[in-house]
Amino acid sequence: MTTTTAAQAAYVVASLLFILSLAGLSQHRTSRSGVVWGIAGMVIALAATIGLASRSITATGLVLIAVATAVGAGIGLWRARVVEMTGMPELIAVMHSFVGLAAALVGWNGYLDVDAELTGSLLRIHHAEVFLGVFIGAVTFTGSVVAYLKLAARIKSRPLMLPGRHALNLGALAAFAVLTVAFVARPHMGLLIAVTVLALALGAHLVASIGGGDMPVVVSMLNSYSGWAAAASGFLLANNLLIVTGALVGSSGAYLSYIMCKAMNRSFLSVIAGGFGGRPVTSGDDRDHGEHQEISAEDTAELLRDASSVIITPGYGMAVAQAQYPVAELARGLRDRGIEVRFGIHPVAGRLPGHMNVLLAEANVPYDIVLDMDEINDDFAATSVVLVIGANDTVNPAATDDPASPIAGMPVLHVWEAAHVVVFKRSMAVGYAGVQNPLFFRENSRMLFGDAKQRVEDILRSLDATDAPAVAMVGTAN
Repeated sequence: MTTTTAAQAAYVVASLLFILSLAGLSQHRTSRSGVVWGIAGMVIALAATIGLASRSITATGLVLIAVATAVGAGIGLWRARVVEMTGMPELIAVMHSFVGLAAALVGWNGYLDVDAELTGSLLRIHHAEVFLGVFIGAVTFTGSVVAYLKLAARIKSRPLMLPGRHALNLGALAAFAVLTVAFVARPHMGLLIAVTVLALALGAHLVASIGGGDMPVVVSMLNSYSGWAAAASGFLLANNLLIVTGALVGSSGAYLSYIMCKAMNRSFLSVIAGGFGGRPVTSGDDRDHGEHQEISAEDTAELLRDASSVIITPGYGMAVAQAQYPVAELARGLRDRGIEVRFGIHPVAGRLPGHMNVLLAEANVPYDIVLDMDEINDDFAATSVVLVIGANDTVNPAATDDPASPIAGMPVLHVWEAAHVVVFKRSMAVGYAGVQNPLFFRENSRMLFGDAKQRVEDILRSLDATDAPAVAMVGTAN
């Protein structure tokens, strides 16, 4: 078997492993095996690519590849070990930027180093691939950088509202089309420089125009962009595996973005156009919603002790407080007392798709009690107590009650239908979307202020303290 044939066979195996990885990652129970399949596929792909490249590059080139691989792997392992769950969205945005930058550089290399055998229509197709690859890569690069800056609070999360921003985006796309035709007809470095600058500016503007509250969808969409950028690089490098992998990432990212847009009642096309989240926040923030009512950890423990069923709805605040472990312990303690406990997860809870699911899995919460919004929304009315831990916009009744609200029509968890709602929050500040939440002022709602982890631990201590006298009395009677 020749080296080329062996490499192509390895690419087929790697592609199948990547497909198995995606299938595994689609469910909690199989997510770990999905990660293993993905790692195995990448190892095979990398080994096959280096083996194939060894036929045409020098020993010095192989050494450089080995050094680059070692450095990249070392940095990746280091960042993966030290990053907090709250920092995962920022890390993913940075990784997307690297993919975009790599695609743009591959495009430039494709222009500077053209295969002499390419002539006529094949050469024109090659130049079209170069132009498209550079454009998608550059858009992904700057878009991901701006997403990182917003997620890391390095810049304001509010959308950039430039006059005629939609016209600017459409004009950039029209200019790209004109430049592509000109470049295919007569390739020139000046045109490639022009489209690179145009794409860098467009990527930055697209994401800057998106509000911070909509960043989960932005991260998902940038994931899709990075996939298409990788696929474009695959065409330039004549690498079938890169084409397949890029298409898998691009299509799955786009579909996930579509699902998330439905969960937030947003337009999928407006995400691509950069107008997503661009509506001004003019909710009733100054409206008199009445007075909120506070509750103590001890009284919350009393509510839970008397409850027959409890639903916990976590949000980004739980991730910030790193409260997943005491929350999991609370759920186990309540279940041991015969109380039904479940978790209700909104599709865009946190700042990353699946953010809350990963946190709860990390704390060994059983998969079968972690339910999606559509699975649990009808059960709130029959629930004794709902604990809202660090969630805000995803439990806001203004989405269903206030047509003028910026989040009007957004599907939310109907926590207010329960008999009692306890909201864990640091303050009465609005959520990430900048919208006031009328839930905080409802008759059946109570606010439990402070660090979520500390408050849950206080509740656990109160529950244990009330159990201790009962155990002592039983021991005395015996």
